[in-house]
Amino acid sequence: MSEEGRKFVAVNRKARHEYFIEDTIEAGICLAGTEVKSIRAGKGSLQDSFVKIENGEAWLYNMYVAPYEQGNRYNQEPRRKRKLLLHKFEIERLAIKSQQKGLALVPIQMYFKHGHAKVEVGLGKGKKLYDKRDSIAEKDMIREQARSLVERG
Repeated sequence: MSEEGRKFVAVNRKARHEYFIEDTIEAGICLAGTEVKSIRAGKGSLQDSFVKIENGEAWLYNMYVAPYEQGNRYNQEPRRKRKLLLHKFEIERLAIKSQQKGLALVPIQMYFKHGHAKVEVGLGKGKKLYDKRDSIAEKDMIREQARSLVERG
């Protein structure tokens, strides 16, 4: 699964289900060597993770990276906070927007682009229960249409 030189390693499927994503931004991520090896092996997860801006820096919380098997003492804590690499003006823009009522910063996907680990962060507004039902019904309708086309053709 790759597009434009990207190798996707983790996708937060719940993010698009729980939020209306209004804006996205690509951010680099600070990782230790053993964490990079573990993520390349597909042992990372963005589930239940979130982004916070503290003291002019963006931090990714609760992202799980399994300890690397050959890493022994160099392994890091699996759910430690990790710094996101963004320009100062990008952080300020995200901070202002995220302080608005009902907006949150959520990681959408993690991938390698030209050998560097990147995280796509989305600015999302929480969905209500009826919005989630509407989106599920829409997906079901599209799936049914695809089935009927296959049956005809």
